[in-house]
Amino acid sequence: MAELHIIGQIVGASGFPQSSLFCKWGIHTGGAWRLLSGVKEGQTQVDLPEMGDMAFWSHPVDLHYTTKGIQGWPKFHLQVWHQDSFGRCQLYGYGYCHVPSSPGQHRLQCVTWRPLGSWQEQLAQEFVGGGSQLRFPDLIYSGADRYRLHTVAMGIVELELCIILRHFDKYGIES
Repeated sequence: MAELHIIGQIVGASGFPQSSLFCKWGIHTGGAWRLLSGVKEGQTQVDLPEMGDMAFWSHPVDLHYTTKGIQGWPKFHLQVWHQDSFGRCQLYGYGYCHVPSSPGQHRLQCVTWRPLGSWQEQLAQEFVGGGSQLRFPDLIYSGADRYRLHTVAMGIVELELCIILRHFDKYGIES
């Protein structure tokens, strides 16, 4: 079987309205993919930067997959959250990006967005916090009904990944 190793880190995030951020992440694959080792979802620590607007997480990612085909190639789905001084958490953005399909070292920038909500929800968010969230988070990467959402752009999450492909040539896939 063909093998894919993903080794790297979720570096951090920038461009969000406030600091004190953390990230919930996961990997989505098709049915032909099988995880041999590693954890396919997790959460970073909260970073409150003293200087600048970049929140650094340096959260490690180490995954080993096996597959018989490339359908359902892995993709990261991300949720960036803000934690205020009272410990309350507010969703700041969703995002996803495909794992690179070429071997080597890659630096990815994953743009994020959040649902806009009605004007009442926006007003409540300004005074109370919280905000609109997706009822079905798989809309982040599936795209089925995502075009109907009203969204606003948020910040960027940076990832550094090293991709190792093994035995893909035996299955007729050139790298």
